[in-house]
Amino acid sequence: MTTLSREIPVDPSQTALLFVDVQNYCATPDGGEYAHMSEAARQEKCGTYFDRLQHTAVPAMVRLQRAARRAGIELLYTVIESLTPDGRDRSLDYKISGLNVPRGSRDAQVIDAIRPADSEIVIPKTSSSVFISTNIDYVLRNLGIRQLIVCGVCTEQCVESAVRDACDLGYLVTLVPEACATYSEAKHHASLAAIGGYCRQVDVATLERELAG
Repeated sequence: MTTLSREIPVDPSQTALLFVDVQNYCATPDGGEYAHMSEAARQEKCGTYFDRLQHTAVPAMVRLQRAARRAGIELLYTVIESLTPDGRDRSLDYKISGLNVPRGSRDAQVIDAIRPADSEIVIPKTSSSVFISTNIDYVLRNLGIRQLIVCGVCTEQCVESAVRDACDLGYLVTLVPEACATYSEAKHHASLAAIGGYCRQVDVATLERELAG
């Protein structure tokens, strides 16, 4: 009898790495999400977030990206980006939240530290979960993907949504906590605990070994 488990090492032949919303809009201090804030307000609300991004999450993402490229696995990036300049195609939730990243804008670009290669896939979305407002499930199945490595921002929002939906759609999900960030450590750790039953959670060093193997 086969034993079923989430605690299965990644198999590079059927694995993709997914970066969630690591873009100029929300992952850089001068991004559009913070344009309305004074420097003092931004530091008060987002200081912990940007500190974690700079010193922990982005360096971890860079290591993951390098390991994935060496292993020859697929890399995908989601970005919040409307299909139109005025955002009329956005979800109701995004409209209520006043969240619009115009098509083709600087805010819609992945941050320079993990800039996608020409052959890597960038998928624009206008919902918390990339599986709701895009064709990513179709794309992953066309690529023969069964396992996903997930990281990005924000932990308890778009990252958590992606993990839950990927799990329900039949993917084995490995989340990399050190390569994720949000606006407080309490929210970060609460989210990790909440989705512990949906995914395997490991550090970058573990994945580097698995991908190399």
